[in-house]
Amino acid sequence: MALALSGERLLLRDMVPEDWPAVQDFSSHPEVYRFQSWGPTTPEEARGYVARTIAQAQQQPRTNYTLATVVAATNKVVGSCGLIIHSQQFRHGEIAIFLHPDAWGHGYGTEMERLLLDFGFLKLGLHRITGTCDPRNTASARMMQKVGMQLEGKLRENIRLRGEWRDSLLFSILEHEWQARQR
Repeated sequence: MALALSGERLLLRDMVPEDWPAVQDFSSHPEVYRFQSWGPTTPEEARGYVARTIAQAQQQPRTNYTLATVVAATNKVVGSCGLIIHSQQFRHGEIAIFLHPDAWGHGYGTEMERLLLDFGFLKLGLHRITGTCDPRNTASARMMQKVGMQLEGKLRENIRLRGEWRDSLLFSILEHEWQARQR
C-alpha cells in the first residue's frame, strides 16, 4: 500500500518511476547539493535513486520512508524527503529534506519536517527523531529549530565532502517534546 502524507499545501508520497525527471532537476542545482556528498545528479543516477526508493518501500519491515514532495495545488514534484529508522529497538529515526530552489522561501521545508515528525511519532511510534546539517547551512538549522528540534551539538569532521572533512550539526526532538508542542 502506497504511503501518502497530506499537509496544508503539500503531499508527501511514495515515489513512482515517473518522478525521476523532477528528482534529476532539483538534485542538479548546486544550491541543493552544496552540502551533500552527491551531486550534480545525472538522469541515470536519478532513475537509479527513484528505483531504489521504490524497492525500499516494499521491504518489510520498512525502515526507509523516502518520499516525493508534491505541491498539492499544481501536482508538481518539488523535492524529496525522508524518515529513516535507525533502530526499531530504541525507536530512533532521522529526517532529511531536499527542495528545488524555486520552492525555497515558501515554508515548504517546515511543512515537510512537521509532516515527517507527525508520521514518525504518531504512526511509527518513534521516541527520538534526529536531523543533521552542515553548520554553514543556516536555513536548514533554522527549519529544524522552528519545528522544535534542539541542537545537541557538533559532530566534528564526520563527513568527507569533495575532498574535505566537514562537520555536522546534530538536532533532535523527543516524543514528549513533540507531544508538548501539539497541545
